[in-house]
Amino acid sequence: MDSQEQYVRYRDDVKVLAAIGECVQAQVGRVAVRLPRAVAEAAVAAWERNEPDGLGEESREQYVLRDQAAELALIGLAVSERGRWEGESVVVGLDVASAGAAVRAVP
Repeated sequence: MDSQEQYVRYRDDVKVLAAIGECVQAQVGRVAVRLPRAVAEAAVAAWERNEPDGLGEESREQYVLRDQAAELALIGLAVSERGRWEGESVVVGLDVASAGAAVRAVP
């Protein structure tokens, strides 16, 4: 089997995955989650942080780290804009993509 054929199949697989994503997004949109105060506040701090411009060339690992940090910052934005504090936790509606990014970050 030619390895290029394999990648053609993978591209087709991604189209199916995207179609499933459209279905999920239409049905779910946002997911209500409860976060402990410490992680909610850390997410807001990530949103409020100013990062230097002009990163330059990144390794794959650095890109993945920066992408995950950006997902955290978007969760912080959601917490700051629409989070509802209940004692030592916050309840917030997260976009299903942000919730999924958080789950994928679990080792």
